Amino acid sequence: MDGKVKYEFLTKMWKYDGDGGWHFVSLPKDTSKEIRAHFQWQEEGWGRMKVIAQIGEFEWKTSIWFDSKTKLYLLPIKAEVRKKCKLDQEKEIEVIVWV
Repeated sequence: MDGKVKYEFLTKMWKYDGDGGWHFVSLPKDTSKEIRAHFQWQEEGWGRMKVIAQIGEFEWKTSIWFDSKTKLYLLPIKAEVRKKCKLDQEKEIEVIVWV
């Protein structure tokens, strides 16, 4: 990705307990801290930042959200992505995010 900074990490997907039960991956603490320090100016409302994400061969345009409670960025994982990448909450996955 020309002009984009690449962040690559291993993580597990988790499901929010509230209404709707969205699935997310949390970016690692050091990665979140670095992104926040260098790119906070790109955030839109509610800590939203546009990114390109990739899991396996599947790449998509999306956003990450800064969670002020955990101080981590969260990447929502839509049903389409979960199905195409055959994801479940028990499996560690490699995620790439370009900011």
